[in-house]
Amino acid sequence: MDLATFWFIVLGVLWTGYLVLEGFDFGVGMLLPVLGGKRYASDAVDAEKRRRVLLNTIGPVWDGNEVWVLTAGGATFAAFPHWYATLFSGFYLPLLLILVALILRNLGFEYRHKRPEAQWKARWDQAIFWGSLVPALLWGVALTNIVRGVPIDANKEFTGNLFTLLTPAGLLGGLVFVALFLTHGAIFIALKTDGKIRHEARQIAERVGVVAAVLAVALLLWIGLTDGKLASWVTTVVAAVALLGGLAANRAGREGWAFIGTAVTIAMAVATYFLVLFPNVMPSSTNPAWNLTIDNASSTDYTLKVMTIVALVFTPIVLLYQGWTYWVFRKRLTVKHIPEDAPLETVSH
Repeated sequence: MDLATFWFIVLGVLWTGYLVLEGFDFGVGMLLPVLGGKRYASDAVDAEKRRRVLLNTIGPVWDGNEVWVLTAGGATFAAFPHWYATLFSGFYLPLLLILVALILRNLGFEYRHKRPEAQWKARWDQAIFWGSLVPALLWGVALTNIVRGVPIDANKEFTGNLFTLLTPAGLLGGLVFVALFLTHGAIFIALKTDGKIRHEARQIAERVGVVAAVLAVALLLWIGLTDGKLASWVTTVVAAVALLGGLAANRAGREGWAFIGTAVTIAMAVATYFLVLFPNVMPSSTNPAWNLTIDNASSTDYTLKVMTIVALVFTPIVLLYQGWTYWVFRKRLTVKHIPEDAPLETVSH
């Protein structure tokens, strides 16, 4: 295996780590107005406590989870500069929307507790919700379009626009990512909480999971029938079995196994995407001769060698630290762990 192929695999691993970890972050953010809303909360004080429980489940880890996508972007720039240039110039608007949404979401995590007014918190809750939904949707649209192919000319330049990406397959990919992340997030909430929230999250995961399963099977079959290979069919089957197993475990109250099931589902879906891509990194729908491949989009061997040495030294350190973080904050949370706050204000001062 040459170094270019090795770094293609590394990028697949980085995207897998990002979507598995940030996926439940997005799911929790999208469920914030649901599990912390009027349907489940008895009053305004209870609703606020429930929202704080939900946010506390991801509070210690959400920023660490985002490091994976930053690393993936940096690795793409260094290992495959032509891929990076075509991708970030052609997908500039959706990537900008993702960036803005993530910034607003992160601000919501940091600022909602700065003032006691209900209106202040409600606005940041909306930022967290939309900052979770928009990236989940657009990542699905973008990655599905990359796999299916986009218009690229002989100069390795993207010749389409935003509407070029809004294909039926791309939109289906976006819906699949949203549904999978909602299911993944609901199971994570059930795994990290106790009491009413735990059981309500399991019920949501059961309902949304069925929708996610139907959509995911439709998407992976679509991709497989048009561009699939033997290896990608294997990962597709594993993804389907893992999701069904996760939903069964969730129904039985085994949240740990359920979370493993949805994590494996997302990981195998990403593996399917990268296996379908290989040996391309960005297929051209205009002319297959203009595909960006591992060979014509990669950096020099010297650059890849230096990157490999750095990765071998620092990756274990990062993984150990992040694993330690999850271990330290492994216990379940309930509304009883939320201290009494000042009375909620309904009008800003």
